[in-house]
Amino acid sequence: MCFRRSKIAKGLAIAIVVLTASCATYYQTNQSFNQDFERGNLESALATLQSDTKEANSKRQFLYFVNKGLVLSMMSRYEESNSYFEKAFLFGEDYRRNYLYEAASYLTNPNVTTYRGEDHEHLMLLYYKAINYLKLGNTEAALVECRRVNIRLQQLSDRYQNENKFQRDAFIHTLMGLIYEADKDYNNAFIAYRNAVTIYEEDYERLFSIAMPEQIKTDLLRTAWLRGFTNEVEFYKEKWGLTDFEVPQTTGGEVIFFWHNGLAPVKAEWGINFVIDRRDNWVYFHNRELGISFPFSLEGYDKNEKDGLASLEVFRVAFPRYLERPQYFQGATISANGSEQPLMLLEDINKIAFKSLQQRMHLELSKALIRVALKKVTEHQVKKEDKTLGSVLGVINAITEKADTRNWQTLPHSIYYTRIALPPGQSQVTLKLNEGGRETTHDFTYNLTQGQILFHTFTSLESRYPNYGTFGTNSYRD
Repeated sequence: MCFRRSKIAKGLAIAIVVLTASCATYYQTNQSFNQDFERGNLESALATLQSDTKEANSKRQFLYFVNKGLVLSMMSRYEESNSYFEKAFLFGEDYRRNYLYEAASYLTNPNVTTYRGEDHEHLMLLYYKAINYLKLGNTEAALVECRRVNIRLQQLSDRYQNENKFQRDAFIHTLMGLIYEADKDYNNAFIAYRNAVTIYEEDYERLFSIAMPEQIKTDLLRTAWLRGFTNEVEFYKEKWGLTDFEVPQTTGGEVIFFWHNGLAPVKAEWGINFVIDRRDNWVYFHNRELGISFPFSLEGYDKNEKDGLASLEVFRVAFPRYLERPQYFQGATISANGSEQPLMLLEDINKIAFKSLQQRMHLELSKALIRVALKKVTEHQVKKEDKTLGSVLGVINAITEKADTRNWQTLPHSIYYTRIALPPGQSQVTLKLNEGGRETTHDFTYNLTQGQILFHTFTSLESRYPNYGTFGTNSYRD
């Protein structure tokens, strides 16, 4: 017996070492890459990704593809970037659940399954693809990505019928409008802007407290006027109190300036304690602080399994949650030709990420409770036969109780934009980033032709971490 317990103890020690190594969050396991990226060391960040050859075929391959695509885009290697974003897109198209891994996740944790990507992450990769094509001067290919986005949005709408769920993206429709307008397809541009207006008014203000950018109003009015939609022009002018609005006569070109500010939230682990109550053929899991209760049917379980669940009183469930990385810069303005205009919030990726997780919280909690309940039933049965082995299993169960903390963490916190009208030829533009009364400036030179619309992105990697100060010191223009 002593020999057997000695072997069990050794096995437990090995299990603890192995399992503890896997207890770090996704952010922590990629610390080398994250530090290089946040500090703006893009060459080093790319080298770290390329050195991990197994990652491209792992259960995190979607994140490998989008991280590599984003880093390459920031390095102005747009064609290479799009090859990886395309792989991420095809992954989403071809994704099929592996039911063996799904079953295994109930005995260990959800990290044994392939990460499929959040809804907004699949939309954002197509945004980056479209922007890359625009910088390559391929408007037609950018429009193909717009159509792909439209299909994804329709799939979201079909999946989520609840009006309180994120199912329509105003930012993506705005982008579609801008690209159609650059292609001089004013009819589709008007439709896209009108869709964006509807979503901002009906969804974004209610779900995210995000107001519609003023720029979209003038974009909608201008494209309506260009298409000769007189009734629509008058309707929206009256609706928004813009009765004096007139479409300006352009003598030069325009720059569509996107500012990617900060970094998206990271997923962490959240432990929730539940009290167990058995009544008749049901077990109820309660958490009074959160005001939630989940019923669990014992139908189909044998006596030993029912006794195992009935013996539980309190246990902890691991659940993912987002941690915001607050923006370092609170705002920005663009100066050109003696005038200054603000960059307007177009998309708050941070808020959308929180909402996406919140709207499936009930499902995630249900799955987590089933996972822990099954572990506890097995532990109870083993303890009846061998207390030592049951205790070992209990420790292993506790160690393996882990939330899925994977997400696309190199996305920006928020995206701002503005349109800058410039004369033909060379023009100087100054971007001012504001932080607590202090300004950081960046200068740009553009050379535009008559009627040209140029797309430009600028990325600020600086962000604030709760209790950890400021991370990142670099910004990127391309």
